[in-house]
Amino acid sequence: MNVSPASSAPYCLIVDDEPRLRQVMAHLMRGDGFQCVEAANGIEALMLLETTPAILVLSDLRMPKMDGMELLRAIRARFPDIAVVMITAVADVEMAVSCLALGAGDYVVKPYQLEDVRARVSQALDKRRLLLENRAHREHLEERVAAQSRRLEEMYWASVQSLAEALELKDPYTRGHSVRVSQYAVAIARSLGLDAEMIRQIELGGHVHDIGKIGVRESVLNKPGPLTPEEYAHVMTHPMLGWRLLSPLFGDAPHALNIVRSHHERFDGSGRPDGLAGKAIPLEARIVAAADALDAMTGYRPYRAGEMSLDEAVREIRQHAGTQFDPDVIEALSAASERGDLQLAVHAERPLTPTPA
Repeated sequence: MNVSPASSAPYCLIVDDEPRLRQVMAHLMRGDGFQCVEAANGIEALMLLETTPAILVLSDLRMPKMDGMELLRAIRARFPDIAVVMITAVADVEMAVSCLALGAGDYVVKPYQLEDVRARVSQALDKRRLLLENRAHREHLEERVAAQSRRLEEMYWASVQSLAEALELKDPYTRGHSVRVSQYAVAIARSLGLDAEMIRQIELGGHVHDIGKIGVRESVLNKPGPLTPEEYAHVMTHPMLGWRLLSPLFGDAPHALNIVRSHHERFDGSGRPDGLAGKAIPLEARIVAAADALDAMTGYRPYRAGEMSLDEAVREIRQHAGTQFDPDVIEALSAASERGDLQLAVHAERPLTPTPA
């Protein structure tokens, strides 16, 4: 068995209620290069372990106050890196085997021989070394996996950006629309006091809420006049088309998916595609519905002459609180407008970026 020099010798705690047996074991372990401390029972042992950097515990099974089995459970819970070897009489072998199941490294049967103790201790320390090496390897692997995950997330967000840009190439009149909707929605979400992860998904969902329009005919998408009922029904397929398109990609962004599917639901239940009403509409979708309407009113559209100012659009949207829009969301939108938060999004053209690691 390899041991360290005396100046840095590892600590071994010997636990037995018989002082003579503790002394015999301590003599053996010091001969193999350990620094030894002693305890008469499990309670004393745990107190010593709080201040002693032991790597090995040799513990009797039968002791007063706290026996070896209880001590083993406590060590595994509080000091999992310590190797434990149980010392048992022949009659207690079955109990010693049970200790192995609880995490003991090995056991020694009384009366023991020096070479037997050495072999058992060496085996227990080898197990400890392997466990520590495996943990270090796992932590290193987790770091590599985390780095790979960050890279995959960057690629994922780049793909989302490309999808949004593809839509804008098809519908030049909505240049920047998705970015502005995303930023309006983020401003509303912050006004509502939502957490960072929900805001991240709202930003993402707002950015791709209209992605299903990739499947809408350009002649309908860019029509300068009013849409026929058939054309309107065709346009309104885009929430479900977008939801089907993004579902395989957005498994870890369910709130963003809710936005894609439900941003045309209305608070009074007359929206599409599911006819949801009130709080049954996901909050994130209610937020983006208001943000979408705000940008539609303030931006250029081929079917409408002139544009509203931001303040005019907010006043108009307030008129539809409780019917088309969630009143709580509209209150948050109005508060954001009064603070000037919405002005920051009017000319937003920045690319979507992932949350910093």
